[in-house]
Formats: sequence, structure tokens, C-alpha cells
Amino acid sequence: MPVHSIQPPAATDSGDSPQRRFDLIMFDLDGTLVDTAGEIGDTVNDVLHALRLPPAPDELVRSWIGQGSRELLIRACAYAAGLPQSEVRTSPTVESVLEMYGRYHEKRCGTRSQVYPHVADTLSALSGLGVAMALVSNREAHFAEAVLRSHGLRDYFDPLVAGDSLSAKKPDASTIAYCLHAHGVPAQRALMIGDSAIDVATGRNAGVECWVVPYGYNSGQPIVDARPDRVIADISAVLPAVRSGRQHQATAASGSRAGHSNSSEP
Repeated sequence: MPVHSIQPPAATDSGDSPQRRFDLIMFDLDGTLVDTAGEIGDTVNDVLHALRLPPAPDELVRSWIGQGSRELLIRACAYAAGLPQSEVRTSPTVESVLEMYGRYHEKRCGTRSQVYPHVADTLSALSGLGVAMALVSNREAHFAEAVLRSHGLRDYFDPLVAGDSLSAKKPDASTIAYCLHAHGVPAQRALMIGDSAIDVATGRNAGVECWVVPYGYNSGQPIVDARPDRVIADISAVLPAVRSGRQHQATAASGSRAGHSNSSEP
């Protein structure tokens, strides 16, 4: 997979419509489509309470989101117990704590999460325009499914590539390559939309353009520092790119038909 060694400065959303048609748009989930930090924080604190450890503040939990439940719990337990993350990571109890998290989180999914503004309308519009959509998340598949279904978003995405779907997860290029292969779309006609440096790196590793929203998690760091291809106010910014591309194609096709008609005249 091609890797861009040098990236241009991130462009901000200027309102201009890029003259480009995307055939496949891949989305991150947490912090991009749905704000799940509240219910993830609740689950983390359910686990910490069961372990008789002090709770973690919501803002700190928010900064841990993005690398899957295992890493999230390692950071939470290390914080609450006052231990190095390396010590918690090699602890034989990690698996049992992860199982505990799963049991609690099944009850929490959809209880305190919210779909970000313009997400539902944009996904509906893209579907109506015939644009293929996929989900690429580091969250485990059954949790991603639960969140999407609780908000009525599941049917928009095929495939759903989760943190446990393949042998690797984001930022590995295989996560995007799987989606490209599934739809038979070349990298230059696909787009990744996310909220973190991990999403930017994933797009870069796969040779796919990556736009980001500024309201996500990204470990508390400014997303512009990740040097994405574009920073957009929300995901509805993709609609002009898709619509203008379709209009451009329609105009070109019309012109081609007209030219063909004229050339056949005596």
C-alpha cells in the first residue's frame, strides 16, 4: 500500500465544493458519527467500582478512546490503581477485566450516547446518491453493532470493519483495503472520515484521502496537528463533493451526447 511521506498542511472547511466524486466513503464511529464517551465512561467506572478502585473522570476517559476496549481498560486500571500501564498490560487479570467490561457495556450501549448533528441526514443523502459507505472502527464488532442499531444507523454500512474483524486494526492499511476490495473501488475514489490521528494515519497508510471533524476525541490533542487532508465542520461537508461530482459527470455525458449527435449530421 502506498504511504505518503510528506503531507500538505491541513485545509480547513472554506465552503468551497471540491470537484471530485467519491464512490466509497468510510467512517470512523466513536467521536465521528456518535458521541459515545458518556456511556463508555459509565462502563469504565462500573468496572473500576467492581474492582474497588476509584472512578475515572469523563474527560480522562474521553482522552483514552480510540484504540479499542483493551487499551482503554489498561489505561483506566493503571490510572485508578496508580500503576504503570506496562505492568497492567502484562497482568494475568486483563482478560477477566475485559470480560467484565463486556458484560457491563452490553447494558450501557445506547444509554448515554448521542448521534452528532447532521449525521443521520447526511448518511441518508449519501445513500440516496448511491454512494457506498463502510464503517472502520477499532471498537469490537458487537459493541459497534449495538451502538449503530440503537441509533438506527446500522443499515447504512457494508462492510463494518471493527477492531476484531481482521488480524490488524487501524492504523493498519488492511482495514481500508478490505473495504476497497469489497466494493471494487480504487483508493483515489475513496474517502476516510474520522476524528483522530489514528484515522489520518490509516488513510495515509492506505493511500486514501482523510477528512476529519474537530469535535471528536483524538487523545485531547488538536486534530490539525495530525495533518489531515481537510478539517470539516461536520460530515455534511462531504455532500457538495459528491453532488458536484455527479453534476460534473452529468454535464460531461450531456455534452458527449450532443457532440455525437452533431457529428452525425450531414
